[in-house]
Amino acid sequence: MNLNATFIAQMLVFFIFGWFTMRFVWPPMRRALDDRAKRIADGLAAAERGNMTLKEAEVRIRQLESEARAHAQEILAQAEKRGAVLIDEAKTASKEEGDRLIVAAKAEIESEVQRAKDALRDHVAQLAVAGAEKILRREINAQAHADLLAQLRQELR
Repeated sequence: MNLNATFIAQMLVFFIFGWFTMRFVWPPMRRALDDRAKRIADGLAAAERGNMTLKEAEVRIRQLESEARAHAQEILAQAEKRGAVLIDEAKTASKEEGDRLIVAAKAEIESEVQRAKDALRDHVAQLAVAGAEKILRREINAQAHADLLAQLRQELR
């Protein structure tokens, strides 16, 4: 065989193989590579969007935390104000109750003093009758002198 003929045959086979590869093998490989590159690019873009969403969520979380803290402070302030109001109301109610009890106690003391005065008058009247009896050395009938005793009681008042 001739070296030139072999070389030409090999060149012809090489060109046919190149044409076949470029025509039937290379386009599907290129499509597969392009699809893979597109999926990688889409994945990177999605990851970037995810990172941006994460950053936005972190900012939103910080805002929500500050709002929650402010709301909690407001609730605490309202609770403190309400507590102060309740304490003032309780003080007022206890003062009113104390005043009412003092008035009731004074009224009861007055009635007790009046009963004691009445009892003392009766006792003084009985002592006066007993003294008069001893002075006169005779017995005084209490029924007979009831008007005298009533008059004596009125004078003592």
